[in-house]
Amino acid sequence: MTGQHERAVAGDLTGKVVLAAGATRGAGRAMAVELGRAGALVYVTGRTTRERVSEVGRPTETIEQTAELVTAAGGTGIAVPTDHLEPAQVKALVERIDREQGRLDVLVNGLWGGDHLLEFDTKLWDLDLAGGLRMFRLGVDSHIITGHFALPLLIRRPGGLVVEITDGTAAFNRTYRGNLCFDLAKNAPHRIAFGLAAELEEYGGTAVSLTPGFLRSEAMLEHFGVTEEKWRDAVAKEPHFAIAESPALIARAVRALAADPDRGRWSGQSLSSGQLAKEYDFTDTDGSRPDCFRYFEEVVFGGKAETAADYR
Repeated sequence: MTGQHERAVAGDLTGKVVLAAGATRGAGRAMAVELGRAGALVYVTGRTTRERVSEVGRPTETIEQTAELVTAAGGTGIAVPTDHLEPAQVKALVERIDREQGRLDVLVNGLWGGDHLLEFDTKLWDLDLAGGLRMFRLGVDSHIITGHFALPLLIRRPGGLVVEITDGTAAFNRTYRGNLCFDLAKNAPHRIAFGLAAELEEYGGTAVSLTPGFLRSEAMLEHFGVTEEKWRDAVAKEPHFAIAESPALIARAVRALAADPDRGRWSGQSLSSGQLAKEYDFTDTDGSRPDCFRYFEEVVFGGKAETAADYR
């Protein structure tokens, strides 16, 4: 499908208030900006600012930049430095949103920042224990802490949406992810969304887990030594990168969910950007519609004699 006409997603979110938790870079930034493009007011949180760099160690991306991009896209971006592992900071953040807006309509929980701790294909007994436990803190505890403080504001009005961002659909993650701590950390958001769907039902709220496919984040492009414009040059080094998607795809998926008055039909489910692109009829920025998880299931794991191009 590459080269076909790009199809963006519609949906007016003017007047809606969003907390984009973990929106410094990558999918988190793209989702915040797309929600701003829809007219939303977006509180952008993270640990890397123009004055301080988090343990991720990437000073080139900051929450202030993300907030500015949200505003430039047509929304209102407000950067609030927040360590979501510190309950007092999250409590103060939510109190500020309540004080300034009196409402919260969408919580996009994209908190992570643990890729630098990954040790793939390493047995549990050989893992760096401190690093493994830190992944739990970053990928699970932060989500629980944020939900604990943010949800009382979100349920004040019916129709609230919680999007738990993770890596891999629930079905894909039945395949072991090569690191026990990472595997558990990336399966947890599915259960968080499943549980929250039950807890939010009486308040008219919706909770889902959502994953991108093979994401062309800033860090991934840097890893392969390519730019977004030249991303296909990396396919020679990593053939499966041919199914990669830009952060815009998951961003458009979140906008589509937030603007869908019938989104409750998804509550409690594990969703992917490729699945929702088909459901809501939008594409990536190059006009393609990559279906990463079907490609991996049928071709990589299933041995089907097709290429990534057949899944775009």
